[in-house]
Amino acid sequence: MGRIFVVDLEGRIYKCKFCKTHLALADDLVSRGFHCRRGKAYLFNKVVNVTVGPQEERAMLSGMHTVADIFCCCCGQIVGWKYEAAHEESQKYKEKKFVLERGRIVDGVDTEFYIDTRPTISDTEDA
Repeated sequence: MGRIFVVDLEGRIYKCKFCKTHLALADDLVSRGFHCRRGKAYLFNKVVNVTVGPQEERAMLSGMHTVADIFCCCCGQIVGWKYEAAHEESQKYKEKKFVLERGRIVDGVDTEFYIDTRPTISDTEDA
């Protein structure tokens, strides 16, 4: 097996929940109105650092689709799926787009703050 080259994205990103590998830019987000078996999901124009599994026919709420599961290239966890083909004309906009399951990704914005609570001494207080 060859070496894995990981693409690092810049800007607001979504990462793999399990290993923090960059997966998509917020700028490529098409819709937050998708759902999967495990909850909410997001539709993206493109993603990076994934491998695509075999295609299969899947009956979804919006009809029959040809899809392929996508996996994080670093840790191998399933992170969503790729729409290969839609069988209904009204669903054709999904073709070649990617769905990332919300429960398997994290927003790249840091939400943790580290506050130094040690008292400081100003320059004027030096003894």
